[in-house]
Amino acid sequence: MTYKYFPHTEQDIREMLERTGAGSLEELFADIPESIRFVGDYDIPPAMSEMEIRRYMEELAKCNTPLVCFAGAGSYDHYTPAVVPAIVSRSEFLTSYTPYQAEISQGTLHYIFEYQSMMAELTGMEVSNASMYDGATATAEAVIMAVQAAKKANKVLVSDTVDPKVRRVVDTYAKFHGIEIASVKATDGVTDRQELVRLLKEGGVAGVVVQTPNYFGIVEDYTGFADCIHDAKALLIMNAVAADLAALKSPGEWGADIAVGDAQSLGIPMSFGGPYLGYFCCTEKLIRKMPGRIVGMTTDNRGQRTFVLTLQAREQHIRRQKATSNICSNQSLMALFVTVYMALMGKQGLQEAAELSYQGAHYLCDELLKTGKFRMTWRKPFFNEFCLDYDGDIDALQRICAQHGFMAGVKVSDHTVMFAVTEKRTKEETDRLVEIIRGL
Repeated sequence: MTYKYFPHTEQDIREMLERTGAGSLEELFADIPESIRFVGDYDIPPAMSEMEIRRYMEELAKCNTPLVCFAGAGSYDHYTPAVVPAIVSRSEFLTSYTPYQAEISQGTLHYIFEYQSMMAELTGMEVSNASMYDGATATAEAVIMAVQAAKKANKVLVSDTVDPKVRRVVDTYAKFHGIEIASVKATDGVTDRQELVRLLKEGGVAGVVVQTPNYFGIVEDYTGFADCIHDAKALLIMNAVAADLAALKSPGEWGADIAVGDAQSLGIPMSFGGPYLGYFCCTEKLIRKMPGRIVGMTTDNRGQRTFVLTLQAREQHIRRQKATSNICSNQSLMALFVTVYMALMGKQGLQEAAELSYQGAHYLCDELLKTGKFRMTWRKPFFNEFCLDYDGDIDALQRICAQHGFMAGVKVSDHTVMFAVTEKRTKEETDRLVEIIRGL
């Protein structure tokens, strides 16, 4: 074989080419433009022993520079209690997959049921599915669900205060489902209510997507939103940071029909961007339109409590054209991760972590304003994330802070930087960051 780690033999390749009608591998890949093809040799070291490769990877790891994180924008540096990865790494959890056979999957089905119960309570909604990939795709699926529920309406309104990353995913999903997406402009960092009412009066709206706290960290007042949206025969979709709901008004309390978002804030490490976890909750009347799986509890013929896959209206189980989703298998391990985290923290622990994050963010904001180098972008209530205007070079500010070991926020615009604080950040770390910035 030419490449000893490739599974195809020369005979396999010849038979494949004969079946496809291509004369060579080059002809087979002729449709791939030359401009995007890799040309050259891979920079791969020679074969190593196990001990050598461990040493090699350890040296590579030293190239990473850990920073004290004061940034968020959808991914937050919350503390992970040691017991969580210890339980999740057990082989019976780590290697289990999709619970198709309920008889031998009771443990997996049980923890998914507990996850659903906790997320429904946290969001104030009636039902939860068995989780999704991440908050962005969960939001996109909610948009599709709203259109399916509306039947005749094909437009969904998305507030400009929704995370731009989420918006791009929604736009992509909507494009290939023939759904029209329209923006509700933001005024002073919050959703423009008058603009929303105007767009609803135009008709044809299936749903409205808002976020709490919004992308800029502001806790918006959505009083009356649900009423005007429901009067227009549309659904209210609320994207929320899961951990913040321990202290903030829940989507259910705001009158939302669908609650979605990322559950990474429930103890999942940032991990360079994943794997994360999307949650999806809704009212009971929408349950049959819900994507993904739902685990239910029942009793067997001996009267013992058992768990089953109650609903799974996906393309693997029914006709593709009737499927509510093509979400096939979520990272259920991440659902177990946040289930253990929430069970361990309890209501009081979740609230304390949220309150510490809130207090830390407001302390940092006050101290940065005292330096005279910043101004509040919007004087609106915020939770653990906030935007400040900076007259200097934000790139230079962040570069210098990084040299001192700090990740100083997320650049929102040329003159606006957004800081985030979690319960992990100490007063000493905060004071040190402020001292560095004051000295610039």
